[in-house]
Amino acid sequence: AALLWGTILLACSCGPGPPRVGAAPLLAATYVLDDANGLGREFDGIGAVSGGGATSRLLVNYQEPYRSQILDYLFKPNFGASLHILKVEIGGDAQSTDGTEPSHMHYENDENYFRGYEWWLMKEAKKRNPKIKLIGLPWAFPGWIGKGENWPYDYPDITAYYIISWILGAKQYHDLDIDYIGIWNERAFSSKYIKLLRYTLDKHGLEQVRIIASDRLWEPISFVMMIDSELHGVVDVIGAHYPGTKTVQNALLTGKKLWSSEDYSTFNNDVGAGCWARILNQNYVNGNMTSTIAWNLVASYYEELPFGRCGLMTAQQPWSGHYKVESPIWITAHTTQFTQPGWSYLQVDGHLEGGGSFVALTDGLGNLTIIIETMSHNHSKCIRPPLPNFNVIPQRATFYLRGSFYMVETLQVWHSRLDFESGNSSLFQRLNPVQVWKGRFSLNLNVDEVYTLTTLKTGQKRRCPEPPPPQPFPSNYKDDFNIRNPPFSEAPNFADQTGVFEYFVNASDPGDHVFTLRQVVVQRPITWVSDADQTISVIGNFKWVNMTVTCDIYIEKPRDGGVFIAGRVDNGGIYVRRTKGVFFWVFADGTYRVTSDLAGQEILMKGLAGVRDNAWHTLTLNIQGNSASGLLNGYLLWENVIISKPGNGWAALGTRSFEFAQFDNFHVE
Repeated sequence: AALLWGTILLACSCGPGPPRVGAAPLLAATYVLDDANGLGREFDGIGAVSGGGATSRLLVNYQEPYRSQILDYLFKPNFGASLHILKVEIGGDAQSTDGTEPSHMHYENDENYFRGYEWWLMKEAKKRNPKIKLIGLPWAFPGWIGKGENWPYDYPDITAYYIISWILGAKQYHDLDIDYIGIWNERAFSSKYIKLLRYTLDKHGLEQVRIIASDRLWEPISFVMMIDSELHGVVDVIGAHYPGTKTVQNALLTGKKLWSSEDYSTFNNDVGAGCWARILNQNYVNGNMTSTIAWNLVASYYEELPFGRCGLMTAQQPWSGHYKVESPIWITAHTTQFTQPGWSYLQVDGHLEGGGSFVALTDGLGNLTIIIETMSHNHSKCIRPPLPNFNVIPQRATFYLRGSFYMVETLQVWHSRLDFESGNSSLFQRLNPVQVWKGRFSLNLNVDEVYTLTTLKTGQKRRCPEPPPPQPFPSNYKDDFNIRNPPFSEAPNFADQTGVFEYFVNASDPGDHVFTLRQVVVQRPITWVSDADQTISVIGNFKWVNMTVTCDIYIEKPRDGGVFIAGRVDNGGIYVRRTKGVFFWVFADGTYRVTSDLAGQEILMKGLAGVRDNAWHTLTLNIQGNSASGLLNGYLLWENVIISKPGNGWAALGTRSFEFAQFDNFHVE
């Protein structure tokens, strides 16, 4: 009877049933999972990046309960993505992909640990998962660190002091313990600086903070570590970006932890989910990487900026409350809900005979989690690097559990199937448990599937009530910036693209302009990309064509200071230097200009305005069809300027250079 029962159990399998009569038999293969001869590498967790840059910009403006729901989907254990790691940008006042993030030290004698939103985000993550690991990494640095040079390593003691200040501020003001610190995102590293950083960390009692280097490629960091024993001693993790699931020999020879410290960066539809499923497994199977970190955490920036919707989920409409839990969230859950940092990979090859991969992990206390993916080539392409061709076919996999797993009798099953025919994907569904007979079970695997088989019974697919439907940005929008104790340093919905615009209390103003918005970066930062030479913050609906923009402006810089308001602004992010639109400028020397570009080179009209510095003036820009006009203090200053292109874009405001200037009573219609 027992024998017969075993045969019946073996014939049962989750997956798509037996092949049809006349169909070719499934490719069958066996795989052994055994811990008797020791374990593989220690697992360090799955995470995501906020920043690099301003990718969470719009998230903070969401009203409750929607903001908390989004955070629950990202961070709450056994809920959604249940992330193990949060990596944030250490703001450097410069453009770092989709915007600028403010530094905690704009100037040498300035410290403020309440700017931006990364502090808030780390606290929200910790609130939901006290065990989450935190990483800080700079993309750019304030200009004073380089003393005028676009380079952070000429004065390494200053750079180290700046980074240590951020770590100490996280603890002192927010009770946040930073676990890992990086060097300079995707740019050169300095061995001298890395050693000094370690020394300075230790001197400040921060021995527990680990160093990741170099957040670029496997080389030259791995080679330099092999020939410099002191550097080898201070780098804890080699982090590579977009490694294509491969590592290099030197990296392996260092004996260090290897991470894909930035990966994914792919549009978050089902192909993005396929990309994510494939690399989450294959970064270990092919490349021995024990952590994979997605750029980016949540697409909370205007979609028309570079790499729109390249987050694990989408939350880009705080004005409507609409957000979308995209399929990569549930692909993440297949790994994160059934593993923890500190678990170990089993020593297995991990390649499936019919294409695809599997990993197996254990906590060393008897628990076992197996994650299988069968993503096809065309349905799992990431944005980079190019993906060599491969084939995946339906197959039958039989697993033999050996060693301490031999006694496992039942495995919980979670399943996702990406359906590219009907678009009707099934994501993170709990199936009937698999019965294990004498350490053996079988599965029929189809193409574009993910399975998790686990001894853990804690997995959950949680659902919040459906969020409100999407709505375009309000077509009539005002902000007078009159807020005494703002919860964040930046005004809602303004997305800074060069420079930093902050709430400001103008204590010397006796009248209507006590609370304003002020541009505060007065020296070109050590940049990560080509920031503009002007500062600019965009807002609104990229599809806007006809608009009236009004704003009170205050030039602080005498003689050559200047400010603008703009409409139909067509660019931002890493492309900010080439931004076009309709720009209405006034200058401290009393002149005005109308240009079709942010650089101010393509002049459509110019003349005298009589504006002066350190006085308030009201600018109005009206764009209708192919014509624009401008008012100063309510009086027509110029009109009938012909606009050929761009045909649509955001509203914006900004300054002629890195200079102080103030804005108030902003209104776009």
